[in-house]
This record gives sequence, C-alpha cells and structure tokens, in this order.
Amino acid sequence: MDINRRHFTLLAAAFAFSGLAKCTNAREQNMSQIVKGYGDLIPDPDGLLDLPKGFSYEIISAFGETMDDGLKVPDAADGMGCIPLSDTSVALIRNHELRVNKYEEGPQTETVSKITKAFDFIEDDDLALPGGTSTLIYDLEQNKVTRQFLSLSGTIRNCAGGVTPWGSWLTCEEDVTKAGDGVTKDHGWVFEVPASSETLIDPVPLKDLGRFNHEATAVDPETGIVYMTEDRDDSLFYRFIPDTYGKLNEGGRLQALGFKDTSIPSDSRNSDTLVWKTGDWQDAIWIDLEDTHSPEDDLRNRGHAKGAVIFARGEGIHWGDDELYFCCTSGGEAGLGQIMRYKPSRDQGLENKGASTGKIQLFLESTDPTHFNFGDNLTIASNGHLFVCEDQYSFLPENHIRGVTNSGAIYDFARIRVDTEPAGACFSPDGSILFVNLYSPAKTLAIKGPWASVSEQA
Repeated sequence: MDINRRHFTLLAAAFAFSGLAKCTNAREQNMSQIVKGYGDLIPDPDGLLDLPKGFSYEIISAFGETMDDGLKVPDAADGMGCIPLSDTSVALIRNHELRVNKYEEGPQTETVSKITKAFDFIEDDDLALPGGTSTLIYDLEQNKVTRQFLSLSGTIRNCAGGVTPWGSWLTCEEDVTKAGDGVTKDHGWVFEVPASSETLIDPVPLKDLGRFNHEATAVDPETGIVYMTEDRDDSLFYRFIPDTYGKLNEGGRLQALGFKDTSIPSDSRNSDTLVWKTGDWQDAIWIDLEDTHSPEDDLRNRGHAKGAVIFARGEGIHWGDDELYFCCTSGGEAGLGQIMRYKPSRDQGLENKGASTGKIQLFLESTDPTHFNFGDNLTIASNGHLFVCEDQYSFLPENHIRGVTNSGAIYDFARIRVDTEPAGACFSPDGSILFVNLYSPAKTLAIKGPWASVSEQA
C-alpha cells in the first residue's frame, strides 16, 4: 500500500475508535485467541524493530545506496520474493511502489544516465517511470548481499506479487493509469521477472492476466494456475488458468470466484450483512470473465454482476500445503481485517470436470486492533504459521508483524518503531532467515533467531 494513503486526522481517529466500539457487539465468536508465540517483544535500542528474546535483525539494503549497476536503491519497498539460485545463494526480488511523479524516490540520479530499457516513460519525455523491481543476490553462507541491481523499470506502483514454481517473480501494478494521462501506455498489468536475470529485463506485460488494480499472486505448483488479489474496497478474487504450464505469456483463461450457494449474498466483507462466521466454509465456483483488458476499469463490477464475490481490499497471498491464504485488509464488521483460506480441488481448472473447484473459508476476522489490524503482505513459515505484515493508517499507527497459528490463534512477532509499514515478508528456503522490507525510507532486513521455540499456549 502507498504510504500516501495514511490520513493522520482527528476524523480518522474517530472512525478508528468507532470501530473499537463495534468490537464489543454480539459477534464474540470472532474474537481470536492470543498465544505466547516467541514471547514478549524486547525494545530495540536503535528504535527500529522490536523482536522477541534471541532474535536479531541486520539491515542488508537501504534507500539511496548505490547499487552495482550505478543506480540507487529506490524507495517504497513493498512486496518481495525469495527464490533459490543455488544451495548457498538466493535472489530477493523487491517491488517499489512508486507513482508516476515520484522520481526523487526512484533509481535514477542526476549523475546517472537515463534508463532506456523500460516499459513506459513520462509523456513528452524520455524519463522512465520510477516504479519497478530491484534484485538482491544474497549469500546464505556469508550472510550478506553480493550484488544488487534494478531488474524492472518503467512501471507504476509495483505493490506485491508472488514467486512462481519455475523460478521467477510476478510483480503487480496497483494502478490503472491510461495512456495520455501523463504516460504513453496503459497500466494495470502483471510482469514476470526471472530470478536468473542479471540486469534489467525486457518488460513484457502479461495482459491475459487481466487489467485491474493488481495486488498479489500465488501459483499452484501442481497446475500452474495463478491466483490473484485486487486492492479495492469492492475487489474480486481471480485465477488465471494458463494454456501452457509456466508459459503465462502464451495465454489462458481469467476467472473470478463465486459462492456455489446462490442464496448467500455474494459479499464476503461482513460489513453490512453477516455472511459467515470465522471458521465457516463455502463451496466455490469460478466464473469466466470477458473483455479482461478492461479499458474502463470495470472488470470487478462486471464480474460481480455475474455472481463473483466481493472482498474487502484483497492484498497479500501465499501458497501453503495444497491451499492458499490471502488477506482482506479492511474486511469484517469492525473493518480491521480478515484472512481467507482457499483449498482447491485436484481437478481445478480442468475441462469437463464441473464448475465446483474448491472451498473457501473465513479463517480469521479481527475484532480488536491490538490483536490484528489491517493485515497486508503475508508469508508462511516452515511450521505452517502465517507471518502477516500490518499496514494500518489510522491515527497514531503502530504496525506489527503478527504470527497466526494453524488454528487461527495470534501472537506478536515484531513491532515497527518507526512510522512506516513492514512489507514483503519471505523466508529463506531453509526457513532460517525472515527477510522483510520497511516501506519508507526503504530498508530490507534479515531476521534470525530461535524459530523452533514458538509456543502456542495462551
């Protein structure tokens, strides 16, 4: 999420406290259990990140540093993926959620020649748009970054994305600016960045994945189906069935999730009408979408008219053990956030197998901002726990990384002591390092500690 969406006003505070008041109503069944996790958070003497006893962090990259290609580390570090390159080396591909006019926060400087291999440029100029991705090559034995460079340029507001089973990062534009509005091309696409790339890639939009306010992706490693979230208050949950496994540029079919039971309101937000309680499952169907390049940015509206379910700002998504989880940042009666869980059937997306292709569950709905508040990016640890980055922007925000157990119990893992959000949480292949971004001024951290010591006791 863009930090400009934070509104520190008394009006926002009033809304925040009105949400707290709603937490005391009749929906006590949604109250989450709080467990010890890794224990109390220890204040960081450097005033950056509080962690449990035994854990430590190191800043491995920061905004403004000169990268190996001579460009500077951009700001607004958001979603990120960790992809193994060898037994001892990984690529961290990091999004930069920069708007069209955020050149001061971008990778170019007055002393560096202008970028030419970019998807788009400012209208009537040859200056590449500042959004895109940077790649860090991290040595797991030496515990350090050995190279970092810009890997995608000329896009807008690269928010989140997801790793693929074939070794790449899908980066998503959370922006639908059209050509002529200060830029030369339409935006709102997904781009693929191979982990093996060693310099700027040729930027090719994967247009069959749809044009909308993209947020994040998760790929089923068995089928290659790409699941996608959309950051809008009235968003849909999408899937793309590729014609060829691992070849997303060769076309496919875009669909949106609906409830099989049409007597249930096709609105998962629980804001006005209680559709389901925490733990409830619904059978899912998938609805084919047309005109998916959506020049009028109305794909979600047309999908909902056909029966697709509305979600409250779908954000981070991650594939687990034959299932996935995704955050709905402002969902729920209190507007504090939900986590959805989707389990596909094994015949998902196959022809002549019927319309029912899995089940979706309301896994968590927050009723207390001190437990869980505006979950955004998320990842899954080796023990199956979710690690969720908060992105609250109410009055006096205090963002955390929250742990969520397999049963839906919550614990605090980290507290961010500066006025920004954590983002892009992802684990090293062996689960020993949690990499995470601090959004702005951008910093990428490597967190280590006694991961096996977690307690699920209250």
